Amino acid sequence: MSLQGVEISIGTGDAPAGASPPREDRPVPLIGREQDISAIRAYFDTAGVRGGALLVSGDAGVGKTAVLDQLAARETGMVLRAAGAQFESEINYSTLNQLLFPLGDEMPPLSEAHRTALKCALGFDVGPVPDRLVVSNAALIWLRAVAKEQPLLIIVDDLHWVDRASAEVLSFVARRLVGSPIVFLGACRTGERGFFGQSGLNETTLSPLPVPAARELVNANFPDLAPAVRRRLLETAAGNPLALLELPSALDGEQRSDFTTLSEALPLPERLQGMFSDRVRNLPEKARQMLLLGALAGNVDFARLRSANNGCVLDDLAPAEEARLVHTAPNRLTFRHPLIKAAVVEASSESERRWAHGVIATAVDSPERRVRHLAESTLDPDETIAAQLEQGAHALSKRGDALGAIGALTRAAELSATQDARGRRLAEAAYIGAENGGEMATATRLLGDARETGVLETRSLYAAAAAAHLLINNDGDVTTAYRLLAGAVEAGDHGFDAEDPVLTEAMHSLMLISWWVGTEEAGHHHRALVNKLVPAPSPVTQVNAAIFADPVTATDDDIATLDALIDSVDNDEEPTRLVRIGTAALFGDRLHRLRAPERLLVQNAREGNGPARRYIGALIHLAVDEFHSGRWDEAWKLCDEGIAVCAEHGFKFFRWYFDWVQALVAAGRGQVAAARQLTDTTVRWAQANRALGVTYFVQQARALAEIGAGDFQAAYQYATRVSPAGQVARYRPTALWSGLDLVEAALHIGRRQEAEQHAAALAATRHVSSRTRLLATAAGALVSSDLKEFEDALSGPDLNVWPFDTARVRLLYGERLRRMRDTSGAREQLTLAHDVMAALGAVPWRDRAAAELRATGITRQASATADALLTPQEREIADLAGSGMTNKQIGEKLFLSHRTVGDHLYKIFPKLGITSRAALRDALTSYDERTVM
Repeated sequence: MSLQGVEISIGTGDAPAGASPPREDRPVPLIGREQDISAIRAYFDTAGVRGGALLVSGDAGVGKTAVLDQLAARETGMVLRAAGAQFESEINYSTLNQLLFPLGDEMPPLSEAHRTALKCALGFDVGPVPDRLVVSNAALIWLRAVAKEQPLLIIVDDLHWVDRASAEVLSFVARRLVGSPIVFLGACRTGERGFFGQSGLNETTLSPLPVPAARELVNANFPDLAPAVRRRLLETAAGNPLALLELPSALDGEQRSDFTTLSEALPLPERLQGMFSDRVRNLPEKARQMLLLGALAGNVDFARLRSANNGCVLDDLAPAEEARLVHTAPNRLTFRHPLIKAAVVEASSESERRWAHGVIATAVDSPERRVRHLAESTLDPDETIAAQLEQGAHALSKRGDALGAIGALTRAAELSATQDARGRRLAEAAYIGAENGGEMATATRLLGDARETGVLETRSLYAAAAAAHLLINNDGDVTTAYRLLAGAVEAGDHGFDAEDPVLTEAMHSLMLISWWVGTEEAGHHHRALVNKLVPAPSPVTQVNAAIFADPVTATDDDIATLDALIDSVDNDEEPTRLVRIGTAALFGDRLHRLRAPERLLVQNAREGNGPARRYIGALIHLAVDEFHSGRWDEAWKLCDEGIAVCAEHGFKFFRWYFDWVQALVAAGRGQVAAARQLTDTTVRWAQANRALGVTYFVQQARALAEIGAGDFQAAYQYATRVSPAGQVARYRPTALWSGLDLVEAALHIGRRQEAEQHAAALAATRHVSSRTRLLATAAGALVSSDLKEFEDALSGPDLNVWPFDTARVRLLYGERLRRMRDTSGAREQLTLAHDVMAALGAVPWRDRAAAELRATGITRQASATADALLTPQEREIADLAGSGMTNKQIGEKLFLSHRTVGDHLYKIFPKLGITSRAALRDALTSYDERTVM
């Protein structure tokens, strides 16, 4: 039966129901509950019979009342509503009175006997105590009579507090509604039916909100919470909507912005204390001690805790189990809800918590965990514990737990025996917060506290690096940030020791900031400082300085080092090392080789595991890789995700990366207005922040957009801003990417000499990657009369890795062949180019290829040829490529050259409607299904 009816009363909680007019507006959907509401409605809609009853159960605060509110508000017929109340649970028929009161006391359909019994039960009349079966029948008859006028929805909330007499009547009625126009919905806490008992009714459980919905609810209501505070809130609430909405009310302003100011358990507001804290405080002392140990110990074996806490046995927890606070097993203690943990900790005194941490420290195996508990068990400074905490923080940071590292360093600072040690540890914590964790408010406070020690030198690398990152993420001056950090590096007493971890961090930050500054002076300065490292820069530092910052000068040894580093990466790679190798791989055109581990990093970060800055770094790399691989929709989505993460964690500076990639996608698709808007906005922002290096990226995207628009004069202007004609500029990595744009545009506007000079300069970059070989060789082919140059460009390795670039070169080659009247050759190249561009959605280049094909006498549809059949050889090559074999391996197996294999793949991709090798397996499955049919 459909839940239809006009609501005439809305009663919630323990308030009496009263009459109210029908709602004309639709209720605002509950976040994360639409599926539950739809399932409840579907239960009645698909039952096959009219009427029925359903119980909705769930933990306290899970949102049962809110769901019932939504169901009631969505109806257009009659709604009768009541709710059990704890203080009325001893008053017979009090809930039934609340439910039926809006109907009045006339009861015309009832016989005299039924009317008298029901009126006496409801308190409308005075008489002897009526027989309960008579009252139950009278209530059912009356409700059926009311429902003859219009369908009726009965809602009874908090069934566990309904008085016994009402519960028996309601249970009687609920079991007898099938076939009537009446629907009964009851709600109770899980495992708590009260007097309603085992009614035999069907039941649905309302689960806690899933993490995405819980996050959305918090973000919508408390957008000012710092990321780490939000994370603590989500962990503590565990999807309980009431907790998600109530917990922030107990936090003061500092606690909302700085997670290090939070206590071990989030403070509970009054409403939540009433749900949990009172039950905890009423427990015997030994039970509370055992609960406190369990709440603070995490996943420590409970048998070891009991052993460490002499005098306590498992039976001491019986009162807590009876109060439905915990589950116990021989060696396990499980809290029914994380809020109960918070209530246990809040109900304890500071001295009790120190005692508990001391006990736990003797029960844990891990030295790292032991020292954390020891730190919490002491009040006085203890340099030994502080030093161990600092060491543990470094291990946490290396594993990607930035928040844990910040917390450990902050506590180590509190226990430091000297002001010097305190200032140093606070500065490091501030650096991790600003550079890695995305906790800008925390980093700002910690850096201020470090300076207040009075012993922090101006050349402190951690302090300078933290200040630099805070400056650039607060719309500060990038050039000033560079001078601040470079000065600290030069003035430090580190001796340029390449193994100094503090110096390593500072040098990586300095490389990035010098690159954003975008001047040769800053680039040369950073490179000179790298060259001072003794005995030699680490491989990661070396390849970043050479290939990422200045790929023009990268040597074969640098390339080999990068390849070796990539080969050393596995799926369990440390996040910082992985992303920094990926940084070098960006302009070495090797991001596709790190796709799997970086996707895993992103997935873990989405689940709340991992540092925000590394999350952003991996998103940047994946977005660039998706663009080059031809998966443009995915690239755009990753950019949207990256922009959201930047906003959430205060990494405002890094948004430009994602705007740049989206500008590239827009340029490739021919969405010129969007590309121009993105690039113009970013250039204005970069100029305001004195980040000249950023402008070179968006100008490269702008040049591509203008090529697609056919405005070669504008394209030439933007390409020469990236790098002057005739040279590949130092410390501007995108100069390698925009070189072909410059040469093509120059030829179109009559600047042949500049085109020739630039093609010659690009030739020196062919060794960097298969992509730079393709682009540089194609640039040379454009200014050469020898067609072998194009053949050389298209004979390189890994052409299928770069579908857009390869198709673009084929387009240029086909245009040249047509002008030389080689119609057959032109058709082959132009057809391949057209079909790949069509599959990509690269509209301007697709249309160019179609126009050229028409000039050869062929009309090509402006779409991919996804319905074309594969030849037997193409199918065999596709199967082998889909299995993971390289072109070279396929060639050896089939006695073909790797170039021939590559040519076949470029014919195969459009037939399957894909643009890259990664999509082959799924595409072949779809192809088989399509061709069999």
